[in-house]
Amino acid sequence: MEEGHHIAGFCRDCLVETKADEKRCHACHSPRLLRHPEIKLLSIAHIDCDAFYAAVEKRDNPELVDKPVIVGGQTRGVVSTACYIARIHGVRSAMPMFKALKLCPDAVVIKPNMAKYAEAGRQVREIMLQFTPLVQPVSIDEAFLDLSGTERLHGAVPALSLAKLVRKIQTEVGITSSVGLSHNKFLAKLASDLEKPRGFSIIGKAETKAVLAPKPVQAIWGVGHAMQQKLAKAGINTIGQLQNLEKIDLMRQFGSMGARLYHLSRGDDTRDVVIESDTKSISAETTFDENISDYEELEAMLWRLCERVSHRAKSSELAGHTVNLKLKTSDFKTRTRAISLQDPTRLAHRIFEYGKPLLVKEATGAKFRLLGIGLSNLTESKFDEDAKSLDAQSAARTKAEIAIDRIREKFGKSAVKHGISFKSKSPSHR
Repeated sequence: MEEGHHIAGFCRDCLVETKADEKRCHACHSPRLLRHPEIKLLSIAHIDCDAFYAAVEKRDNPELVDKPVIVGGQTRGVVSTACYIARIHGVRSAMPMFKALKLCPDAVVIKPNMAKYAEAGRQVREIMLQFTPLVQPVSIDEAFLDLSGTERLHGAVPALSLAKLVRKIQTEVGITSSVGLSHNKFLAKLASDLEKPRGFSIIGKAETKAVLAPKPVQAIWGVGHAMQQKLAKAGINTIGQLQNLEKIDLMRQFGSMGARLYHLSRGDDTRDVVIESDTKSISAETTFDENISDYEELEAMLWRLCERVSHRAKSSELAGHTVNLKLKTSDFKTRTRAISLQDPTRLAHRIFEYGKPLLVKEATGAKFRLLGIGLSNLTESKFDEDAKSLDAQSAARTKAEIAIDRIREKFGKSAVKHGISFKSKSPSHR
């Protein structure tokens, strides 16, 4: 292809330049052609992986490709992610599982495997960074990107680079993504939701107000249910209605939120794409299918969660100065406890060593529906640094844990199991 900044449009599948009057790509006959009057001018993007958890599960099990898949708990949990086949039946994220299964009784329900999803997310992030250093993660499966000034580096305008990027994600990670391209973050995020899955939508400057006008007020970043109700009481239901109001009037009614409504309704967003600070915490939690009061079962689950947290910390080369315990009672009340460590750790047996006394104090007969453990106050750490200030017994445990990790890396996570992990009777998830 000729230098990217000369193109008027291109095929999203084979990336060749297309002519304005083409209905299908002349090279591969794909109908997925991308054209826009401002295609050479826009550089702020939002990339969102499509039904991420479910997509990873389908990637790893081809038998699930044509089936409705829900990732989440069993009868007592909520939906983490639903594939697009399940969404056709009305299943949505955060929906109670029992309701989701009523809507889609044939769905295949899979317990989340956060370690696997984190690895896929890491691969996606690495691919993004190959195209621009300005990547601002929003979650494990989505991020903002600023591709300003990358034309000379990649020999292509940002739109074409983004098409290459999502194709690379599909080829190397095995999942699909949707792209929103615009002149600021608010509109890029809005655009990425317009044509999922495998979408690529552009909102240019000239069309901004017209595109926003018919959309409901909840499409504005920061407008939740409560603000939506306040606006409805004032007779404001669409963004177009906000565009007809003066800033001073909106601020008089809604305070500082009024100023945000005024600017965002007109597509004005001055936020930059920034490289945010590193991970602030690493945690794992599980919701039980049945409430648990038995201490031994809770202790066994605590150990398995400590192993999970340890694995993520080691993978990220991070260690924590604080161990945090989280419990949720059968009446949905949350208890959190924490202990600070003199030396940071990423080792499962040390996380368990400090988390166990916190659990002992709380597990005195109450019934719990959720248990979680985590590390916070993180710092960078190489694996062997954890052993520097340990006594002989802890140092021996550290060596044993390192050896077990190596066996699991070679033969799989189920190759070695700790005795305490066999005590748990109740199935759990997440």
